[in-house]
Amino acid sequence: MTAQPFRIVFAVFPGMTQLDFTGPHQFLSRLPDSETLVASRDGGDVATEGLVFAGTAKLADIDACDLICVPGGATATQVALDEVFVSQIRRLCRNARYITSVCTGSLILGAAGVLQGRRAASHWAWRHLLPLFGATPDAGRVVRDGNIITGGGVTAGIDFALSVLAELGGEDLAQSLQLGLEYAPAPPFNAGTPDSAPPAILAAYNQRMAATLPVREAEARQAAALMAKAR
Repeated sequence: MTAQPFRIVFAVFPGMTQLDFTGPHQFLSRLPDSETLVASRDGGDVATEGLVFAGTAKLADIDACDLICVPGGATATQVALDEVFVSQIRRLCRNARYITSVCTGSLILGAAGVLQGRRAASHWAWRHLLPLFGATPDAGRVVRDGNIITGGGVTAGIDFALSVLAELGGEDLAQSLQLGLEYAPAPPFNAGTPDSAPPAILAAYNQRMAATLPVREAEARQAAALMAKAR
C-alpha cells in the first residue's frame, strides 16, 4: 500500500505579500514525497501585491493537510475579519500536524483561535497585536511552540521554511536545498530590524505607517472579538 504524500497547503488571499508565500513555497515544495497545494477562499485567481496567482484551489474542497501555512500582508487584519476564510483555516488546523505562518499571517492564525497561550512571531511592526488573540509575542525570526511554527516578517519566511525542512527531512536535506537555491544572504545594509536601522530611517518608516496603525489595530480588535464568540 502506497503511503500518502505529505500534504502542504498555502492559504493565500487578496492583498497578500507575495514573498511571504513564494519564499517558503520555493523551498517547501521541494520536500520529497510531498504535494503542495495553493488554496484561497473562493479558488481561482488571487491578486496579491503586484502579482496574480492563477488557478488556486478552493479551501473548502481540501479535506485535510499535514502542514498549513498562512502568509501575511497589508490586508491581513481585514482577512482576519473574513469569517469564511478564517473558519476554513480553523478547520484545517484541527488535524494538521504543523500549523504555520509567515509575517502577519500569525494574526490570521490568531483570529482562527489557534494561538491562545502560544508564543508566536510576526512582522515587528504588528507583533504587538498578537496578545489580542491570547498569544505571546516573540521577536525570534523563527519561533516554535509545540506544533506551531511562525516566521517573522517577509524574508524570515525562507529561514522558517529551512527550519521546517530540517524538521521533516533532516538537516542534510535542508542544507542541500539551501545550497541549490544559493540562499546566502548578505544584505548591503544593516537596516532590517528596528534595532539595527538608523534612527532617521526608523522614524521615517514609522511616520509612513502612522495612519495605517490605528486602522489595523481596530481590525485586529474586531477579529479578536469574533474569535471569542466562535469559541
